[in-house]
Amino acid sequence: MSWTPDPAFEPGSWVIKDLPLCQVRFQDDARFPWLILLPRVPHAVELTDLTAADRGRLMEEVIVASMAVRRLGEYLERPVVKLNVATLGNVTPQLHVHVIGRRRDDEAWPDPVWGAGSPEYYLPEQVPDLIAALDGWLA
Repeated sequence: MSWTPDPAFEPGSWVIKDLPLCQVRFQDDARFPWLILLPRVPHAVELTDLTAADRGRLMEEVIVASMAVRRLGEYLERPVVKLNVATLGNVTPQLHVHVIGRRRDDEAWPDPVWGAGSPEYYLPEQVPDLIAALDGWLA
């Protein structure tokens, strides 16, 4: 059985690369350095749908993504002071993990980012360089 990302992820994010378990996507919201990890496991909705080995691999990939989000914040000259890592899935049930860099001066601080204002999209000319940088940081 093959895995495909839920179509809801297509608008508003870009594929960066595949790690051993997850597809990594870059969220198009310049207010927050933000990656999304999608475990490539068919029909996975909850962490409990992963094997113990996959749960361990997911945690390692969350750490790699967290370090990349911190580097992205530095690159954008908006250093991250707190990482938010979340698996909600209330709107899009396919298992996915948000890794979001937060700052005390961001629009939503200290509340969650969901429902806070409207996305501020990256400039189209920024995106290729950001994707290339993230690809390298996710090694």
